Amino acid sequence: MNKAMKILVVAALIVSVAAIVVLKQQGKEGDASSGLETAAVAAVPPTSGLPRLVDLGAGKCIPCKMMAPILEELKEQYAGKLDVVFVDVWENPDAGKPYGIKMIPTQIFYDAGGKELFRHEGFFAKEDILAKWKEFGVDLSASGAAMPAFERLAPAKPDERPKDTVCYMCDGDINPKTLVTVQTDKGPVRLCGPHCYFIMYSCLTEDKAGFEKKVTVTDWATGKPVPITEAAFLSGEEETTGRPRIKAFAGRDAAVAERASSGGSVLALESLAQKEMSHRCGFCDRACYPQDSAEVIVEGGVHTWGCCSHCALGVAARTGKDIEVREKDRLTKQPIVVKTFEGKVASLEPATAVAWFGQRQKPDGTWASAGCFHQGFFTNADNLKKWVEQNPTETGRLISISQALADKMKLSPEQIQKACKIGECSPK
Repeated sequence: MNKAMKILVVAALIVSVAAIVVLKQQGKEGDASSGLETAAVAAVPPTSGLPRLVDLGAGKCIPCKMMAPILEELKEQYAGKLDVVFVDVWENPDAGKPYGIKMIPTQIFYDAGGKELFRHEGFFAKEDILAKWKEFGVDLSASGAAMPAFERLAPAKPDERPKDTVCYMCDGDINPKTLVTVQTDKGPVRLCGPHCYFIMYSCLTEDKAGFEKKVTVTDWATGKPVPITEAAFLSGEEETTGRPRIKAFAGRDAAVAERASSGGSVLALESLAQKEMSHRCGFCDRACYPQDSAEVIVEGGVHTWGCCSHCALGVAARTGKDIEVREKDRLTKQPIVVKTFEGKVASLEPATAVAWFGQRQKPDGTWASAGCFHQGFFTNADNLKKWVEQNPTETGRLISISQALADKMKLSPEQIQKACKIGECSPK
């Protein structure tokens, strides 16, 4: 065999081996799972008769990780209505080249015929993805994954409690033995106990100098009013919840005598105030108890609190940082975890969790928030409805946690500064 012939034979063998390798690779790709695994798809995906969302990212970039649970939810909830494909361009760089992307993650929307409709760079929240599909005439909200509608705009029964037995701050019942009264030009303001007084005090916008002179507490032993500045306080804990319990007395001796039977610490007003206001809401700055509050972890590892579920989300608006909210279902106390990214809900556990937006109608017919004591998260819509049934005077509506966050993110710095503040202490 001459030299030229040998060269031709070697060349033919190289071509054959290359063809076999290509065919094997194509076979592997054809057998790939239809899940959100790395997929080497064409620049224009093959027509499946369904609209398609292609997410180009990587398994290790932070916004890509935030996209992963959203893509999984979309795949599960809209199976048969939407194709969802993930391409890991770090593990398979060649797969991403045909798309001409500039950054990851990038989401590309294709119609049922494979035509590109839109592309987005960076993290893309689930509700924004669904809204974008709706712009293109693909309304996925009609599926079983749609947010359930529920509202109650009129109480199931009127609140027939005498007004002087209802706490001005929390709307709870007033125990006569823990009554706190604040005298104002417009009449007395009655509170269910010292804690609600410190909540009020922490969110007053008026000059607080000498404010304590307007306030009386009730002597636990005699039931008589005592100036708050002269009282002694016994601070203990409730056995079941660990929540602080405060009793006021006309003098220290009476407080010490009570301590012998119920335990606790005897404190003067200054020490009690320091203890009561040691925890503040990270959004509205109101005094709060950790036992009643949502825990909020701010990007960078800072821990704070939300005096209610909605204020907890507001920490993202106030700080401009990503947060994690750890809250409990108001009915069952089951844990709910919300993580945000760039002002959007990035993950929600459980995915079925919803929010109650407590509202009340004002005399002019408009609706406003019913206040922090009337908001909450629930693991699902059924739990929310059961809670509303158990609280017949509550009014408001079910909204998504994404909507609750969006409402807070729309607030201006001036609105955030004024959030939950009381301009003047006046009776209802």
